[in-house]
Amino acid sequence: MAGEIPDLHAQERTGTGKGAARAARREGMVPGIVFGGDADPLPINIPFNVLLKKLKAGRFKSTLFNLKVDGHDDVRVICRDVQRDVVKDLPTHLDLMRLRRTTKINLFIPVEFVGEEECPGLRKGGVLTVVRNEVELIVTAGDIPESIQVDISTLNVGDTVTISDVTLPEGAKPTIDRDFVIANVAAPSALKSEDADDEGAAEAEVPTVGEDEAEAAEGGEE
Repeated sequence: MAGEIPDLHAQERTGTGKGAARAARREGMVPGIVFGGDADPLPINIPFNVLLKKLKAGRFKSTLFNLKVDGHDDVRVICRDVQRDVVKDLPTHLDLMRLRRTTKINLFIPVEFVGEEECPGLRKGGVLTVVRNEVELIVTAGDIPESIQVDISTLNVGDTVTISDVTLPEGAKPTIDRDFVIANVAAPSALKSEDADDEGAAEAEVPTVGEDEAEAAEGGEE
């Protein structure tokens, strides 16, 4: 289970409709609605600066939150929509959906690499290049993994590890169908430089025929 589900603090909004929403915005709040589950829709307000900061942090719509509203039980929610001002592109309203434990959702799960000490490629001086430090998975809301483990203990220099090489938690699957790369063990930069020098030296050793020599050769053939 995910260890840290971030809290999202909100206030219950009294009144509904455009008038109440405009009043909330004048007070520096963003109106919203919480729907779904077995409860009635709950109108809420979230401080504008708090919401804007979370939006700028990225992946707001794919993050599971623990919604805290005074007078109500905490509930897990995920954002389903953020409406923005067409001119200023600032948030004006948001929709949050309550989640049951059996609800399937898309979340970015951190990648944890194990087996680095045993990895033959790293022991030879190779460098672990991480292509994805998190992977978007379809998971069950009641069984969210804290991370997925990627074993690199058998990788050699030049090897890659893809999502098909990873044992995912039961019930979880990637949102991308193709077998994408998560990481690889690259050759050390010094070795790359030596290979480049060797290639350059090999090219320099290839004999070239000058114009005078070529003409002499053609003359001899005649």
